[in-house]
Amino acid sequence: MGFFEKLKQGLGKTKTSIDEKINGVFSTFRKVDEELLEELEEALIMSDIGVTTSTEIISKLRQRIKKENVKEAEEVKKLLREEMQSILEVCDNSLHLTTKPSVILVVGVNGVGKTTSIGKIANKLHKERKESNDCSSRYI
Repeated sequence: MGFFEKLKQGLGKTKTSIDEKINGVFSTFRKVDEELLEELEEALIMSDIGVTTSTEIISKLRQRIKKENVKEAEEVKKLLREEMQSILEVCDNSLHLTTKPSVILVVGVNGVGKTTSIGKIANKLHKERKESNDCSSRYI
């Protein structure tokens, strides 16, 4: 089994775990109230989303529920999905290599392709430097 297949399988387990915990909360609560939000926050934390992120999601969800006068649990579920997606969309995935030297930390267990990935990143950055023909944008 290749690296990406292992990654996909692991992420699938995580997704299933999060889905089960959140759906468990919604199957228990029909009324939109503070207790529902507390249980959702606990489910998010228990799903390894993290305390800070879970608190932020629930805080924004609480505001939207009040602002939009949401009364149905299914609507809360939809808003929760939107809030989680908005956090993922905000992520900045670009490399910021403005300092000299710049450091890229690569982490992973043995055999997952760290060295290969480092070589590919170095090659890509080297090609970009040659294409720009600008010595001030040296990466390597």
